Amino acid sequence: MATRTSRSLKMLWTALRITLILTVLLGIVYPLLITGIGQAALRDQANGSLVHRPDGTVAGSSLIGQSFTDAEGDPLPQYFQSRPSAADYDAKASGGSNLGPESEKLTAQIDERRAQIAEFNGVAPEDVPADALTASGSGLDPHISPDYARLQIDRVATTRGMSADAVAALVESATAGRDLGYLGEPRVNVVQLNLALDAAQQRSE
Repeated sequence: MATRTSRSLKMLWTALRITLILTVLLGIVYPLLITGIGQAALRDQANGSLVHRPDGTVAGSSLIGQSFTDAEGDPLPQYFQSRPSAADYDAKASGGSNLGPESEKLTAQIDERRAQIAEFNGVAPEDVPADALTASGSGLDPHISPDYARLQIDRVATTRGMSADAVAALVESATAGRDLGYLGEPRVNVVQLNLALDAAQQRSE
């Protein structure tokens, strides 16, 4: 009996030591190591890919889109507008509308958006690109197509009292090409573009 008890206590002590060692290694050392590597090698990504206003305050993340509207939900003419979002760019409610291509509700939404965007930007309805009319699957996409960005240049330039060429140059600098030269499509990050607009106008004042 004593031998059996001694053996059980020995096994218990061994198990306890292993638990303590693994807790220290995997619960403390490993997270600190990975955090340190992230901060040293990929600091921007590790901290959420934050973007800042000209005064240094955080404006959001370059990975999450935003709506540029007033308190009533109307689009602000001095800013480039993002594509629609079924989640209102709320990361906690990320998702699409789940409306299929044969949905009458989706068709009505697209027709309404096309008319509103065409009027807002002073263009023909047939000139409004598809990404301006449909929400992304995540509802958080910060990008629009170069076509949609170019469609908004004159309206933004006029509202801000800037030249169309100056605004077009900012759009060009905010345009990213295909990943590795062939993956995906060219895209414009609306959050970063609008911050660049504010910074450019602030410098000119």
